[in-house]
Parts: sequence; structure tokens; C-alpha cells
Amino acid sequence: MTQDDAPTPFHDLDRYLELPRVGGLALSPDGMRLVTTVQTLDAKRTGWTTAVWEVDPTGVAPARRLTRSRKGESSAVFAASGDVLFTSARPDPDADKDAEEPRTALWLLPADGGEARVVATAPGGIGGVVAARAADVVSVAAPVLPGAAGLAEDEKLRQDRTDRKLSAILHAGYPVRHWDHDLGPDEDRRFVGSLGAGEVTTGSAGGEGRLTLRQLTGPGRQLDEHEVDLTPDGTTLVTTWNVADLGAAQRGTLVAIDTATGESRALVDDPDADAFAPAVSADGRWVAYVSETITTPEQSPVVRLGLVSLDSPDADPEILADDWDRWPTSVVWLPDGSGLVVTADEDGRGPVFLLTFGADGPGGQEPVTVERVTADDATFTDVRVAPDGSALYALRTSYAAPSEPVRIDLAAFAATGAAGERTPVAADALRGPSPAPALPGTLTEVETTTADGARVRAWLALPGTAAADAPAPLLLWIHGGPLSTWSAWSWRWNPWLMVARGYAVLLPDPALSTGYGQDFVQRGWGAWGGAPFTDLMAITDAVEALPEVDATRTAAMGGSFGGYMANWVAGHTDRFRAIVTHASLWALDQFGPTTDHAYYWAREMTPEMAEANSPHRFVADIRTPMLVIHGDKDYRVPIGEGLRLWRDLLTESGLPAADDGSTVHRFLYFPDENHWVLAPQHAKVWYQVVLAYLGEHVLDAEPELPAYL
Repeated sequence: MTQDDAPTPFHDLDRYLELPRVGGLALSPDGMRLVTTVQTLDAKRTGWTTAVWEVDPTGVAPARRLTRSRKGESSAVFAASGDVLFTSARPDPDADKDAEEPRTALWLLPADGGEARVVATAPGGIGGVVAARAADVVSVAAPVLPGAAGLAEDEKLRQDRTDRKLSAILHAGYPVRHWDHDLGPDEDRRFVGSLGAGEVTTGSAGGEGRLTLRQLTGPGRQLDEHEVDLTPDGTTLVTTWNVADLGAAQRGTLVAIDTATGESRALVDDPDADAFAPAVSADGRWVAYVSETITTPEQSPVVRLGLVSLDSPDADPEILADDWDRWPTSVVWLPDGSGLVVTADEDGRGPVFLLTFGADGPGGQEPVTVERVTADDATFTDVRVAPDGSALYALRTSYAAPSEPVRIDLAAFAATGAAGERTPVAADALRGPSPAPALPGTLTEVETTTADGARVRAWLALPGTAAADAPAPLLLWIHGGPLSTWSAWSWRWNPWLMVARGYAVLLPDPALSTGYGQDFVQRGWGAWGGAPFTDLMAITDAVEALPEVDATRTAAMGGSFGGYMANWVAGHTDRFRAIVTHASLWALDQFGPTTDHAYYWAREMTPEMAEANSPHRFVADIRTPMLVIHGDKDYRVPIGEGLRLWRDLLTESGLPAADDGSTVHRFLYFPDENHWVLAPQHAKVWYQVVLAYLGEHVLDAEPELPAYL
């Protein structure tokens, strides 16, 4: 089938890779402009490039592209003036033409039109941009070598490392890597500058206006993976701040930093919880945040909203809506400070909720209320509030469509219902940069009740051809996390690619999934091989009973924790014709000390729990063909898991390699990929191999693989 013949982009992998991907959203201080970023294939089709687009908040005008370069642009935010700030590694026309490949710099696109220009640079690049809403203050993060006092010295030390061809990193603490990258030798520090004339200097090559960046924080790993917000007047920066904890562990706190003096003070330092996602109120008096209790092998985390006073140094933080049995994922303030706009997982969706303070306001004694605002069967991210509080803007996503910008009418929500009860409202789609692609099937919802009385629900994607007289083969997809849910479009694990080839795809939320309450998480805590497994089998039983599903042709697939569960499934049932396990945990005694944040794992299971729940113990019971997939640069689930699984399958499984070395198992190995497999052509190979393997074992088809493999 050629691209032109394919009825949808999901019938052709090349067309699928060409689909634009929208991410991020920023609203101007006056509420008149929205910007987002759009990721597309580069000219060689081997990488991604990102551009900034403008979206009309009224939904009248079409989206328009604001930036264009080979290097791309990202992290767009609005300055108080309405200028757009973004980061990019594209060449600076005012820089020395003989300079080396440029690092990511901070660029400014004027609100009144004109060319974008560089306003700040750092030897190690710039990121983490945040701008004050009512002042010309901007703060950025820049990685600096620990021995450097500032940016000038950092540049000299970097050049020295380059000249000596040094890559060594000397660590004095833990962790030493995160997800897919090494930590060090440089460390993030925060800087601040003013876009006003008083702190802007001439560029090194005579260019217009460069920020004078003042350093706010010094050496140390306190800002690894940090999150920040600025007070509207730009006088205080609130940031997460990592502190050392027992057992080579870290704990997240919140600190407030005076942007004029660099003096800092602790806002939230709870020995029993991590604090993150700080959001400063419009009056600059309060900080809302998310609190997550530190787990034990017996107790799962509790995630709640927190509130702390910014102008009362001696005030204690408080937990809000402690009886609301949902885990907040993001928080922003209403402009008048009367409440918080919160997102949280719920029943395979991620709605918007409104937390309203009592009449005595934040910090008062009156109880708060929490109401669901959105009625959509969707997940909302990047929520922004209009300056007058009349509307919300967000990205909406689900398994029916990728992220798209929408408007949520808060005024309409406030006007619904009676006797204080308000009815959720549907979001209105804006004219985004990319229309949703046509789907090759339908999305429905299924559920069942397990033997212990638990309700387990799932999304089921069905091909349009599925019927009682032509049932579709079934793929069970198991999500990662494990504290996660199938609630949002995924470009990496996209069920519609499989639906386009005739498969039904089941996306269940078993025990440990979020959005079903604390007890549902606790059911699987410390016992991954228990309720999560039986929940998956129960919902699979229910779906196999549907007339449009072929129970005789099934396979199971999962990545990360889903890969762990795929391995567990393989050792505990032979009901599936094939199993695909990606970036999977195999031997938990080996995984625990070698994952990038081993201290978190030590809080999750005792050695005895890990032994009882380790899939490798059941290798002899595996009688299902398995496709193992792993990337060498995966630091969350190190490559040793994949290597040991592969060797064990060939030597100890119920389907070992034959005497001549032939095997029904396969190992797809990516030497330079991480946990997710991100390069476009690698993603294509991933699907090609998976589809060929499933075709061989589920459909009894001759496997078709690209010649270059």
C-alpha cells in the first residue's frame, strides 16, 4: 500500500511519522494571545524539529507559525510586555561567525512584530525559562561546572575539558544519572535578569540588547529536575530544592529566593513528603503546590494539594482537600485568589477541577470545595487562566485525538446548576495548528468486576471491520508507571497503528492505576504479581467474551512496568500466542540497586517482596514466544534487565533455543536509544518488528521485515 492509497495515516508508518505533534501552551498577560509548539519531522526524516505557533483565543482566526529554523524553537513563554521568549540553538546572526555550534540560547520575539533576537546566552546553554507576569523580570536555568564561580569562568573550564577530551565526572552524592542522561559534571543554577533598559547590555558582536544575568544559586545538585515560579512582581523566585535524605536518598522541598539579593528561605520542608509543582498566586502572597508522601513497602504514596504563605515566614504549610480521593497532577490560581484550578486523573480521563476556598480565603478556617469543571472524555494539560477569570485555556487529549488547544468557559460553568451544584461543561476546540487525524476504528469503554469485588475498566479500540462474523484478534496493552493510567494520546504506544492492521487493542487500568482512589492503588502496592495481574486477566476475559473479539488469537504487550507485567504474564499463563516486552524489569534483586533512583525502589519493596514478585523466578514456566526490546541508554530500567532476560529465555525457559541456536524468541536492541525509543526511524523499526512478530505468531502470517535489519 502506498502513502496515497492508505485510508488513514495509521495505515502507513511514514505518514504517521509526518503527523504534527502539539505540545505546551502559554497565555499572554493580557489574555489576548496564545502560543504553543508544534513538533514535525526534519528534512532528513531522522529527527524532530519544533516551531512556535500562535493560536487565536477566540477561536476565529486560524493558527499561524511564528518561528522557523533548522534547529527549532521550544519552551515559549510570554514576558509581561507581551513579547514571546523561547529557547533555541539556531545560529545567532549577531554572533562571531567562526564560533562553534551554538548552545541553546534565550530568544525574544517582539510583540509588535520584527525579527527574533538573542537576549541571553550561557556556555552550557539555557533552559527553565520563567517570566514575571507584571514586571520585566525573567529567570533562567543554566548548567555550570561546580568549580566555576560564574558563567565567565564556566566557559574557560568547559574549553579546558574540551581541549583535554575529558568526559570523566567526579560524584560526591547520589543519584548519578536520571532516566536517559548522566548527571554532571555541570549542575543547574538559577539566574535572573531584567528586560528593562537598565540591565540590558550590548552583545559581544554589537548585537542589540543582551540581558545581564545575575546568579541566584551556587554549586550543588539541589536544582536537578527542578520546577519554578516567579511572583508577579518578579521579586521572589519559588523553586523546588533537593535535599539529602537517609539511605543515599533525595527529598524535594520548596524554597523562596529573593531575586535582588539571592537570599533564600525554606517554605516547605516536610521530612515525610516531597513537594513540587509550585504555583504563586496573583497577589504574590501564597504558593500552592503538590505534596507526595514518601512511601514505605507497606504504604503507597498519598498525593495532595498543599498551601503555604509567602509573606508570613513563620506560617506552617497546610494540606488542602485532604478528603478528596484524587491525586492532583497540576495546579494554577484563579486571578482573584478565590480558588485553584487543578487537574487529576479520574476514571481513564484527566478532567479539570475547581477548588474553591471558603469566604475567608486562602489560609482561612472555612472548608474548601472541589468540583469537576470539564465534561469531556479527555485529559487536560497545560491549563492557563484568562486574566479576568472568565475562561480556561488548555490542551485536550484522549485516545480519540492527540493534543489540541481548547477554551473552557468558566462563566458558563459558574452559571449552571442550582442550589450551589454546578454541572461540568464541554471544552470548545480552538483553531489549532493541526487537525486531528482520521481514525481507522472506534473507541469504546469496557469494565468488569473482579473476584474481590473491584471494578476494573479499560478503553477498547476496535477496527471498523470487527464483527461477530469477522472477530478481530486482541492485543492486551499494559501501561507503565505503575502509578499511571491509559488516559491520553501516546505517539510512542499508539493503538491505532495496530487497529489499522485489524487488531483490537485493550487498554486496561489494573490495580496501581491512578484515578480510582487511594484504595485501588493500595490493592497492588508491594504485590505487583497479585491484584495487578488478576485484574488484567479478568478484564481480558470480559473482552474476549465480546462477539467482535477473537479469543483464539491474542497477544500481550507492555513497556517499563508494563514490560514487567508482560514478563509476569509470560511466566503465569500460556493463554497468549505472543508477548512483547519493552524496557522491562526482569530480576528485581538486580534492578533495585542499579536503577537511576534506587532509593525510591527501596521504599517500594522489601527484599522479600522483590523476591516474591520477581518474574525471573518463573522463567521455566514461560512457554510463549517473546519479543524482547531494550535500549542501551535506558537508565530507569538498565540494559542488564534485557540482557539477562534474553539469556534466560534462551537457556532456561520452557521454550529454550534449539541445539543449533535457533529460537522463537527475538531481541530488538537499540544501542543508542533510551527508555522510550525516540528517533523517528527507530520508532518506525520498532513498529515494523512488533507487527512482523505479532503477524507471525498471532495471524500465522509470514513475517515481513525491512531488509536493513
